Amino acid sequence: MSENSLRLVVHRMTWEADGVLSVELVHPDGKPLPAWTPGAHVDVHVGGHIRQYSLCGDPQSVDRYRIGVLNEAASRGGSRHVHTALRPGQQVTVSEPRNHFALEDATGYVFVAGGIGITPLLAMAREAARSGVAWRLVYGGRTRASMAFTGELAALGGDITLVPQDEHGHIDLDAALAGLPEGTLVYACGPEPLLNAVEKRCPEGTLRLERFAAPAVQRTEDDQGFEVECRTSGVTLTVGADSSILEAAEAAGLSVDSSCRDGICGSCETRVIDGTPDHRDFLLSEAEQSAGATMMICVSRCASGRLVLDL
Repeated sequence: MSENSLRLVVHRMTWEADGVLSVELVHPDGKPLPAWTPGAHVDVHVGGHIRQYSLCGDPQSVDRYRIGVLNEAASRGGSRHVHTALRPGQQVTVSEPRNHFALEDATGYVFVAGGIGITPLLAMAREAARSGVAWRLVYGGRTRASMAFTGELAALGGDITLVPQDEHGHIDLDAALAGLPEGTLVYACGPEPLLNAVEKRCPEGTLRLERFAAPAVQRTEDDQGFEVECRTSGVTLTVGADSSILEAAEAAGLSVDSSCRDGICGSCETRVIDGTPDHRDFLLSEAEQSAGATMMICVSRCASGRLVLDL
């Protein structure tokens, strides 16, 4: 448990759709929780795993966090534990919110959600409705019964199109993304095929994505080994060509939060004190990668021969 972790209590669990539970978390003493903004997620320690869940409540409700959890058929243990073992009154360890999918200022928004990808976009739609900025949401799911939070979305009063696949097929992205007014940003979250299709249709600079899984990347050159000084612990690591910084740190007995190991969740984000990272994550923006202030040590490597990290 890191120094920035919270020990929270499960206050309420609610069925939001077939296979989707929302979980409301509160401080055991009723204290306000750290602030968050739409697009933020928290790491939740469940069933011996660390899993990331987008906050889908209202940032103005400062005394509670809410997450939506799909009972994944291919669960590695996290979502299954939430659905089968987690119950109101139990305590869970939760990180403070992080946001690499922030809602930027724009003259309008188009939100594209696939399945449980609705969770971060629900908070964004609520914020857009509150601020009076024009917005549209296109939300696809396997069936109407599997699509969570549709009642809350309808209450926001926006331009919402629901696309249950068994009734209407896939989302018509050509129609949804055609003729975007200048200054409009597109936010998309969902399965990789949906995100790839959205990416192909959006003008450069207009799209913001949050992924469930890392896309395949072909490397044309072999990796090289390098050295990492862990300034906080006083340990120096030799990272082999076939291992990651995270793996080398774990082998040396260092305790590092991690989850996806694919560069998409941010659990292992680490401050860079010196050296140049070779960023290979799918989370940091181009500007953040260029700044080199942090890196995801599960996938990113070294471009300068040696790194000094806050580990």
